[in-house]
Formats: sequence, structure tokens, C-alpha cells
Amino acid sequence: MKFNRINNIGGWSVFGIATLVYLITAEQTASFWDCGEFIAASYKLMVPHPPGAPLFLLLGRLFSFLALGDVTEVAHWINMISVLASGFTILFLFWTISMFSRKLLGLRSVEDITVPQSILIIGASAVGALSYTFSDSFWFSAVEAEVYALSSFFTAFVIWAILKWDLVEDESRANRWLILIAYMMGLSIGVHLLNLVTIPALGLIYYFKKYKEPTAWGIIATMGVSAFILILINNIIIPGLPSLAGSFEIFFVNTLGLPFGSGALFIGTAIIGALIWGIIYSNKKQKPILNTSLLGLAFILIGYSSYALVVIRSNYNTPINENDPSDVMSFVKYLKREQYGSRPLLKGQYYTAQVIGTKEGDPVYVKGKDKYEIEERKLSYEYDPAHTTFLPRMYSNSPQHVQKYMEVTGLKKGQKPTFIDNMTFMFKHQMGWMYMRYFMWNFAGRESDAQNANWLSPIEGLQKVPAQLANNAGRNNFFMIPLILGIIGMFFQYSKSKRQFAEVTMLFFLTGLALILYLNSPPTEPRERDYIYVGSYYAFAIWIGFAVLALGEAIGRVSSKKLGAILGTALCLSAPVIMAQQGWDDHNRSHRYFSVDTAKNFLSSVAPNAILYTGGDNDTFPLWYVQEVEGFRTDVRVVVLSYYNTDWYIGQMMRQVYESEPFPFTLTKANYKQGGLNDYLPYEDLKVKVIDVNQYLQLLKNNDKRLKLYPSANIVPSRTFSIKIDKEKVRKLGIVPEGMDSLLVDNMVFSLKKGKNALEKKDLAILDNIATANWERPIYLNNTSMQQVNFDLSQWAIQEGNAFRILPIKNPNPKSDYVDTEVMYKNLMENFHYRELDNPNVYYNEDYRNFVLNQRSSFNTLAEALLNKGEKEKARKALLFSLEKMPDIAVPYDYSSSRTLSLLFAAGENEKAIEMSKVLGDRSVEMVNYLVDKGDGSLGYEIQVNLVILGELQRALYQNGEVDLAKKYEEAYDAAVGRLQLNRNNF
Repeated sequence: MKFNRINNIGGWSVFGIATLVYLITAEQTASFWDCGEFIAASYKLMVPHPPGAPLFLLLGRLFSFLALGDVTEVAHWINMISVLASGFTILFLFWTISMFSRKLLGLRSVEDITVPQSILIIGASAVGALSYTFSDSFWFSAVEAEVYALSSFFTAFVIWAILKWDLVEDESRANRWLILIAYMMGLSIGVHLLNLVTIPALGLIYYFKKYKEPTAWGIIATMGVSAFILILINNIIIPGLPSLAGSFEIFFVNTLGLPFGSGALFIGTAIIGALIWGIIYSNKKQKPILNTSLLGLAFILIGYSSYALVVIRSNYNTPINENDPSDVMSFVKYLKREQYGSRPLLKGQYYTAQVIGTKEGDPVYVKGKDKYEIEERKLSYEYDPAHTTFLPRMYSNSPQHVQKYMEVTGLKKGQKPTFIDNMTFMFKHQMGWMYMRYFMWNFAGRESDAQNANWLSPIEGLQKVPAQLANNAGRNNFFMIPLILGIIGMFFQYSKSKRQFAEVTMLFFLTGLALILYLNSPPTEPRERDYIYVGSYYAFAIWIGFAVLALGEAIGRVSSKKLGAILGTALCLSAPVIMAQQGWDDHNRSHRYFSVDTAKNFLSSVAPNAILYTGGDNDTFPLWYVQEVEGFRTDVRVVVLSYYNTDWYIGQMMRQVYESEPFPFTLTKANYKQGGLNDYLPYEDLKVKVIDVNQYLQLLKNNDKRLKLYPSANIVPSRTFSIKIDKEKVRKLGIVPEGMDSLLVDNMVFSLKKGKNALEKKDLAILDNIATANWERPIYLNNTSMQQVNFDLSQWAIQEGNAFRILPIKNPNPKSDYVDTEVMYKNLMENFHYRELDNPNVYYNEDYRNFVLNQRSSFNTLAEALLNKGEKEKARKALLFSLEKMPDIAVPYDYSSSRTLSLLFAAGENEKAIEMSKVLGDRSVEMVNYLVDKGDGSLGYEIQVNLVILGELQRALYQNGEVDLAKKYEEAYDAAVGRLQLNRNNF
């Protein structure tokens, strides 16, 4: 059989294996984080967070048709984009390794390939491709509706395509491959920009083909040209062309008085015309390089044109329309991700730097009635030069970030970092913890699936650990086999071809450590970011494949070449086999629904036509998904507070969406204008004890000069607010929970939280909604949004499920939970969803376990409230129902469970409480002893959690007469605390 046919069969076979694996293990609905947003935005072609992913949305819309009208299957089919894209990534990786291997073995023509060489090449390609198939980070992205799998496909394709170009001798035919690469890069812009960082690696391949005798200056020039192309696409074409269109738009509209869109139309027509003329000219004058370059640029722009979707759909005012990029000026801000701010790169401040001034920048324009108006001017801070540095790595003054800087570098509070400290942080934390740890997860092993889990060495992997850790599905031990093979392959490639080694190393560096340098990430993140660096794992998988060539060649020297090839392949197949075996349980997402069910539970917690304020991705995006795709509770308006600080988002709340009516506002959209007086309202002590919210809103609406003590901001004249209550109206609305009428107040009084000295725009908008609604519109917050609001509403928040309703009914005991037991009992017992939470065969990672913890806490709150009311039987039923729906065998007990067992005692379920105490107590003793002995500073939180469990456990057992068991856990607690203190003293 000819090699080309074997190569094709091998590639498609590996594609089949990878695709089948991803198909079996794929998420069946919308998982946490951005997936719910992308699925919802794809299904109805809406506008997700900047800078968008229009090509992904278009593909998602096409795939959603395969659900054949079953809305519960839409998410599954959009997930299939990642499944198929990942399968094709593996296919192109196989063929990439195959072409690299042929060059390493000096086989330019397929006719020269012998049987042993065929085995070596196919074996290397299969081992490398399958190793990447089962790598932790890539597998994670391959089974959910996120952009990273599709981005990986484009990366794999362009690398394969440049190698195909390298094999073509006919220049005219070869140039077609370059144009194809340009088109794919243009398309990839509509997914993710990761593909662009491969350009310098592609440039090296181009240079080494064109120049048989490379020089240092030639390589430097190639890197310079590659950098120019990268900057051209990333900094000029992507944001630059819309910015240029914006400049012409302002001139045409504001100066010439022409209609909106005329400037953008002119510059668009001019660019297209210039490109057409240039292509025709270069063709007539026989200038192949210019012709190929212009064609490449044209195809990049054709691919990039998918972004037209963003502006088109934004103009339809879709329910999800983030940043409202409906005109040229707002579209530029959307593309530039301006809402996220920027990080210093080459020069900037340390976290200790004091602001010594502000610098006014370019004007920010917004679309007015008949021209573009200046909304505000961009401002940048100027810092004390003594506290700035080259390549700043420790720049954030966020307290959480500052604490991490000090932990890593050993700096004391208030101590100024040196450049050595700066570099220490970069190498130790950014490159070490935030990159090498992820790299080792993929090729050595991982301690667990917990946030901030370290990588796992073979020795640690064989040591005895607590059952809780040993049974964690995310604990994977690869015995460093993939890592060792990759290092062998790397040295083998270097020994055979330094040019080819430079190409792969450049790819490895640019998609790994170079991104670390460029992104300059803060020291802590809300989630692990290993998926960003999958391109470098892709490059390392190529080296794993080359280990087959190295071992096969070595064995072939002492035996037959054929046997060497077979044994080399067999030995190296151990890498993907162990990666698959170890990784299957924590990458299999089948039968997992609680991301969607918890979203439905949030929405089921609220009354009809409610406003629900949320505070983060995971308590917002899944809710958007179930509303927009499954049509669940579309009468509820979900408001994410991070966006509520913007005028465009507040403006969207002023219109109807589905059955959800426009929000009640006293202030107008002009009062909420960005860059106006109400973006940030600092507190000024004007000796006003309490301010009436309705009067305050009227003063703001009328632009009262008494509130304008600063040129750019109104003030808050008191820390305490009040809202007058029409008690009879509230009673007639029927919103007072049974038994709480006596707690209805004449004035609802609340204050700024301790340490908070201002209202943000979002706080002002919430005050406006509460006061203007006058209790006719149900208003709710959840746990995260309650924490993010700058004033304290806890005394007025009544829990009705997983959300808190704001009512003018004062909690008589602020230290205890405030619950409408009748509504909450019905919600938790009848209206909520708990699919597969009792299935021990389903894998729940930390995100899911945390939401189960929240759900268990809601049952605890309900049970305690029922017990306080004397409804012991209902409390008992609620607690047992919770344990039935979320048993330890499926989702292990957590720290909320220590409260559960106390309530079980109170409800008369002593036997169940004791059983639960033993399971929870023994597990915590084992875990805390292990963690204390390990002495790892990063495990402080886990130690604290287990000590809290033991503390609550012994108190509950003592109170209920279980003295012997209580003493056992008390002694374990005291011993652990003593050893912990000894460790600290020794340190």
C-alpha cells in the first residue's frame, strides 16, 4: 500500500477515535462560565461579550437547526462544534507530525519511504496526535460550546497548510496555499485571536524554504517581517480599520453634515476599490509577491467580514446586546475591549505607586440625534516615577492582588518592590505557577480538580493520601511519561534538524511563555486559565510524536529497523493510553445537568415579572441560556451588576423584553449617561443624618447644584437612606408573607456598608428601581449581588428559594436568616430541579460542587426557619429530601453539611445525624492531618474549612449528648491546631 494512502487512513482513523471520545464525553447541555452565553447568543444570533465571536455564532446557529425544534437539544448540538473542530484539530496534527517526520528522516519523496519508515512516521503521528487528544486542557475545551476548540482547529490547519506549501515546488501552485492560510486567519479572527501568534513560526518555515543557506540576519529579518504582519492584522486591520472608518464617519457627519454611515461607507468603498486596483495592477505587471500579498490581504478581510454580524444584529436590539455596538463608534470600543481596561506591558507602575495626576486623551464619541457627540474624554493615570519600572509585573493595587504579590516575593506591607522582586514574581508566579503548572498538568499529572491544585509528580502520586483526595476524579498521575517522551522527541529533533527545531520551538514559545509576557495576567483569577496556552501543548505533542522516531531508530540499531519501529511505537503509545485512562473520569461530562438546573432554580425562586440582580458569570450566563434557548421564565429580567454600571445596559432595561416589562426609573437615560455626573457618587458629610431616596432621585434628576461639589460628580450627602412606605398599599398588593404583617415598617432605612464611601452607578440604578417600583415590581438579589451592592439590604432581604426578595419588612433578628417558609418550602420541594445529583457515576467538578453546596445551604436555611417556627416535621422532610436528592455518594458532603447534621438532631433524626457525623468527621480528620503535615501555604483555605467542620461537629455532638464522639473530634481538632501552630513557629 502506498504511503499517502496509509497516511490518509491513519489520519482519519485518529480523527475517528478523537471525535468518538469527545462525542461520548461531551457536555449534553450548557456548562458553566461563558458557554451559556455563547449558546444563547448563537441560537438567536445576539451580541455576546467583547470582542465577540461572530463566526462561532454563525456556525452555532447552523448547528442549532439539527435540534429539529427540540430546544433542550440546542446546547448539545452547539457543543458539537467543539467536538468536530477538536476532531479535525487532531487530524491536522497527525498530518503535521507526518510531514515533519518525513523531513526529519530526509524523505522528500513518498516513493522513497520504506515499510519500517512508514511504521515510524505513522506511529509518531498517531502517538503525538493521540497524546494531544487526551491532554487535560484540550480535552476540556473539546466538549463544550466555547471558542477555544474552534480556535485550535484554525491553528492546526494553518500549520498543516504551511507544511503543505513547503512541499509544493511549483511557485504558482504553492502561492494558493498562502492565500488559503490568509483566508483561514481572517476567518479565525471571528472566533479568537490565538491563531495570529503562529505567524512568526510560519514565517520561519517560509524563510527556510526560500533560503537554503540561512543567516542570523536573515532570521532576524524574517522575525521582523512576521512581527509586522502580526501587528498589521492584530493592531491595524482588526481595530484600526474600524477606527479609521470612525474618523471618516465623524468628519463626514459632523463636518460635512452627511447622513450617519456615510463616512464608513466611503472608507469601505475606498479600501475595496484600492485592493481591486492593486490586484489587477500586480497581475498585469507580473509582480507575484505583490499580487500574493494583496490577495492574502483581501482574503483576510473577507474572513474578517464576519464581524458585520455584530453591528447588524445589535441594530435589532436583541435581548443580549452587550455594549450595544450598533454604530461605528461603539463598534470600535467593542472590538478594542475597552470595558475591560488595559494592563501595562513594557513600562508601568508598581502596586505601591501613587497617582500624581491624570492625563486627558482622545474624545469618546457617541451617536446623537443628528451628529456624533463627545461623551467624555479618555483619561489615563500618571504615577510617581519612582514607583514605575520596565516590564511591570506587579502593577495591580487590588488588595487581593497585593496580598499575593507579597506572598510570592516576601515583601512586607508598604515595602516598595525592586526590579529583582518584579522579575522574581514573573518567573516564579506568572511563568511558574500560571504557565508551568498548567503545562505539567497536561504532561505529568494533577493533584486534584480543585482551584489552585498543583501538578503531580510520580512519587507524590504513589504516596498514601486521604480518601477524599484519592477519590477525586481530577487526580491524574501520568508518571511523567508524556513529559519524558516529549523531551526525548525535542532533543531528537534538535539533533536531526536545527531549522525544524527552531520552527516548533518558536510555535511552543509564542503560544506559551510569550503569551504570559504579553497578557501580563493579574496574580489571581476567578478560574484556571490553562485553556489559553493549548497552542504550546500542541507543539509539545509534536515532540512526543518524535519520541517514536528517536526510540525506533535507537532500537533499530540493535535489531531490525522494522522491529525498532514497532517497539518504538508500542512503547510510546503508553503516553496517550495512560492519559486516556487517567483523564476519562474527570473529562466525561455526560448526564450532567446542574448548571442548567441551578439556573432554573434561581428563576423559580422569584415571583412573576421579577427583576433579579446577579453578580457573576456562573449565576448569569446559565440563566440567559435557559431563558433565551429553553424559553424558561422569560417574564423575569436578569440583570448582571457588572454591566449595570454602564448607560447602554441601563438603557436596555428601559424597554420590554418578552413578557418582562420595562424597568421603573425616576431618572432618565440622560441622567445615567456615561461620563456624566452619576458614574460615581462619593459620600460627603453634609451633616445630613438620613436622606429620602425619592427626594434624592428628584434632586439628581433636576441636576440640583447642591449635589455638585465636584466638577465631574454628584455627591451622596448621607450614609443612610430611607424610603417611605405606604403600608396599606403594600398590604393590598398581597406581598407580605404570612405572619410578618407586624414587621411592616413606615420607613425602610438602610446605610452604606462599612468601608464603602460612595454609590456606583449600579447602586444608584438599584435604588431608583426599588423606590420607583413602589413594591409593584418584585425585586430580588442573590448571594453574589448582595455582596456587590455598596449599601446593606440584608435586613430587608427575605429568602424565597435561592434568591432574596427585597420587601419593607424588617428582620427583627439580623443575625439569623429571614425566610418566607411557605414560599421557600414549595420552591425547594416542588419547583426546583435536581437531575442526576444522586447519580454516583456522574462527574461533578468544583464549579458544580460549589453550586450543590449553595443548594444544600438553602435547605439548611429553610429547615432552621421551620424549626424556629415549631414546624419540626416539615423541617425533617426538607432535610431528608435534601440528602435524598444530593447524597454523599454522588456529591461528597461539604462544610454546609456540618450545619445539616445539627439540624437533623433538632429535627429528631439522631441516627442519621450520627451517621453523617462519622462520615464527615473522619473525612475531615484525615484531610486536615494530611494538609497540616504537607505544610503547603497554598492549602490554607482547605485547612481552615476542615477545622471549621470539626469545630461545628464537636459542638453539635456535645449539645446532643454524643460525648464520646464529640471528644474524638475535639482531640483531633486540638491536635491539628497545635501542629499547625508549631509549623508556623518553626517557619
